[in-house]
Amino acid sequence: MPEFGYALQGYDPDKMAKAAGRDLRISWKKAVEVCRFIKGKRLSQAKELLEGVLKNEVIIPFTRFRRKRAHHGGISGYPSGGYPVRVVKEVLKVLRNVEANAENKGLDVEKLVIVHAAAHKGSLMKKYVPRAFGRSTPFFRQLVHIEVAVREV
Repeated sequence: MPEFGYALQGYDPDKMAKAAGRDLRISWKKAVEVCRFIKGKRLSQAKELLEGVLKNEVIIPFTRFRRKRAHHGGISGYPSGGYPVRVVKEVLKVLRNVEANAENKGLDVEKLVIVHAAAHKGSLMKKYVPRAFGRSTPFFRQLVHIEVAVREV
C-alpha cells in the first residue's frame, strides 16, 4: 500500500482535524474548483452550499478551468460555473469524515473552519478498447485525491 501524506503545512493536532478521499473516480478539474469554493468557509456553511449544488440552487463558480463553460448570468459575481454533482457528493463524504474526526478529537463542530481543501491527481487507470483490424484505442481514467483540514476558531 502507498504511504499518503498531506500537502498541509503547519498542522496543529490539538486544534485541527483532517480527512482525505483517495483514488476517487471524479473529474480533477471540477474537484479543484469545488475545493477552491469551500476553502475558508465554516464547515456547516460549506455543507449547506454543497447540498444546494445537489439541488441545483447554488452554482460552483469556475475560475480557472472555464473554457467552453456555460454562462449563467453572472451568478455570485462569476460569469461561468456549473453543478458538478459527482464531485460534490464525494467532497461531502470527505467533509462528513473530517467532522467525525473533529468530534472524536473533542473539537467544537460549530466553530470549525476549512483551512485546507485540495485536489491532487492520483494514479492513471489504463484500459484499452478493441477496434477494427486488430487495433486498440487507449481509454485512460485519471483518479483524484481530495484532502480537507479544519481548524477550531
